[in-house]
Amino acid sequence: MSFKRFDAEDLVVSAEAVSAPLWTNEVITLTQFYTSSTQVGVSSTGDYYMQVYQIDPTGSNSEVQFAIAYCDKEGSGSNPYNTAVIGNSPSRTNYGQYRSLVLGDEDSDFLFGNHAAEYFYAINISRNRYKESLLPGTLTLKVGNLVLTDDSNMVTTVSYNDAGRVYQLISGSLGTAYSGTGYTVASGSYGMFLPDVGLILLNGKALDEPSPEGISLSTDRSATVTNNYDNSQLLYNEIVNGASFRLNSQETVSSQFVFVRARNGEFNYSVNPSNITGSGDLRHSIMVNSPETYVTTVGMYNDNNDLLAVAKLSSPLKKNFTKEALIRIKLDF
Repeated sequence: MSFKRFDAEDLVVSAEAVSAPLWTNEVITLTQFYTSSTQVGVSSTGDYYMQVYQIDPTGSNSEVQFAIAYCDKEGSGSNPYNTAVIGNSPSRTNYGQYRSLVLGDEDSDFLFGNHAAEYFYAINISRNRYKESLLPGTLTLKVGNLVLTDDSNMVTTVSYNDAGRVYQLISGSLGTAYSGTGYTVASGSYGMFLPDVGLILLNGKALDEPSPEGISLSTDRSATVTNNYDNSQLLYNEIVNGASFRLNSQETVSSQFVFVRARNGEFNYSVNPSNITGSGDLRHSIMVNSPETYVTTVGMYNDNNDLLAVAKLSSPLKKNFTKEALIRIKLDF
């Protein structure tokens, strides 16, 4: 075993963005959607959100892909907690939750484009589906006959709020509008795309517009409804009918490259004790002037001689006085 101290130029740190399909088993486009009969209409959580799976949730390989929630500033569209206090309901709780997360201000209103929105739908991507963030420009969501994407490929300056980067939802695909700005005339954009928190907000008023701008979703903003999940079910049904939800995840992978340089005069003699005679001479005389070794492993040590990492070569590397070697080691973290 031979040692050599790394020089400053032998250590390089780099970072690169890596994207991958978002859905389970690295499926690029989700085309089938399922809900659980043990959650929707049964569990109290169904009053607030609806979990969506990629296969029948009774199956062993089913996983939650995203959740749908209806949010209303006035608390409409869901039954109140107390019939004596109209408006204090799950939809209002949802609105306040997302207002705190996205806007960070209880007195602010959601603006979709330049239109204030009193109600919207939230599609919350399951946290274990993405590692760091969602990748702008890869969203294509079909809601009924309406195809939506973010405007990341059309903006020159990115907007930020308490949830990080903010893009507007528009009519188009893969980050570009089909025509113009992709907004509706009367209701502004179709919502917001918030990649850093895995969140898509859909402008309910825009979806309620008749075709071709909307899908006539007919959001129920009554003070009381038959079921608290009725509005979420409306959006879910249109996503099922659209049968196309494409989105990628993204993460920044930091890597440290270590360059191990073995010059022609280095690492040519073996330190294996079996090569040394009892008198301290090399056992084979040919090894005196024409030694050869085979590099198989590189170990990295600290100043206390503690082994920190080991790199194995794919095949032994022949080394002698006529050869120099440069071994590049990549450490991801």
